[in-house]
Amino acid sequence: MLQDLKPLYGIALGATDGVIGHVKDFYFDDSSWKVRYLVADTGTWLAERQVLLSPHAFGSKAAVVFAGDDKALLVNLTRKQIEDSPSIDSHRPVSRQHEEEYFRYYGWAGYWQDGGLWDGAGIAVAPPPPLPAAPSHHGHNQRDDVHLRSTKAVTGYRIHATDGEIGTVHSFLVDGKTWTIRELTVQTGHWYAGKTIQLLTKNITRIGNDNSSVFVNLSRKDITETLRNDVAQAGAGAR
Repeated sequence: MLQDLKPLYGIALGATDGVIGHVKDFYFDDSSWKVRYLVADTGTWLAERQVLLSPHAFGSKAAVVFAGDDKALLVNLTRKQIEDSPSIDSHRPVSRQHEEEYFRYYGWAGYWQDGGLWDGAGIAVAPPPPLPAAPSHHGHNQRDDVHLRSTKAVTGYRIHATDGEIGTVHSFLVDGKTWTIRELTVQTGHWYAGKTIQLLTKNITRIGNDNSSVFVNLSRKDITETLRNDVAQAGAGAR
């Protein structure tokens, strides 16, 4: 079952020994479509710090725990572990060097070692020594991860089919076991009567860095025919 990430923004985050903040954002790899990090807003507890939580911190599956009218995501870490974790610069892209330090601290296998499969095993494999960072012409080092993107930042990007614009990114649907984004929900506007539709991430060819756009390898006709087939199959299954 797929989980819509949008309703998770603002949900409380709980460590094994207390509340640590709330969900602010998710960072995903636009080449593999795997969620690499949940971004935690810790309020005044760890002010001026960006706290990243790997899917490893949630075990085999992130579950929303309900307590009365409240709900929270629970991580398998203590507040002290999070407080002592390596600091990530909130004003720069996340670099592999930062990530290697981060995964080494927690004793987790890095996604670059286990193929990106978040199975919750937590097998500790030491990452390779970080390479020296080389400055680039853009003000940050060449090891900054250009494939790491924010779900909040990409929300609202215009989506372009091969023959025209089809709408804007509304949200992301993720597999709660593998932390892979399978579909985008798209607000179509006037093109498709303002309906919200789902678009498979396997059909996305790239995300534009300079024009806030997402490009897919389908035409508008391809998309409408797929939607009609889905509706027909759903109707046949209901009979």
